[in-house]
Amino acid sequence: MGKFIITQRVNKEYQFNLKATNGEIILTSEGYVQKASCHKGIESVRINSQDDSRYERRTAVNGKEYFVLKARNGEIIGKSQLYSSKSGMENGIASVKSNAPTAEIVDETLKN
Repeated sequence: MGKFIITQRVNKEYQFNLKATNGEIILTSEGYVQKASCHKGIESVRINSQDDSRYERRTAVNGKEYFVLKARNGEIIGKSQLYSSKSGMENGIASVKSNAPTAEIVDETLKN
């Protein structure tokens, strides 16, 4: 089962990473000022991850493949790691689709 891990950046913004069952990070969010907004971002990923048209496949300047997941309003809600092949990127998208809907939320900002 996948997990959404909420952390806090050094600039105090909140972010989440969606991790697959194997522990690999498959999607990283933008920074959020409010933790509640971070939770809304997670819910947006749960919903939008099931619609293939929400994935924008891209190529980085170094030639590596990656994707972004967009909300209905066109805003990016998550970005993938870089992949060495298109098939690796497609596997990453499939992993987000299968993990996001049921992934538990782990809030690491609550740890002391």
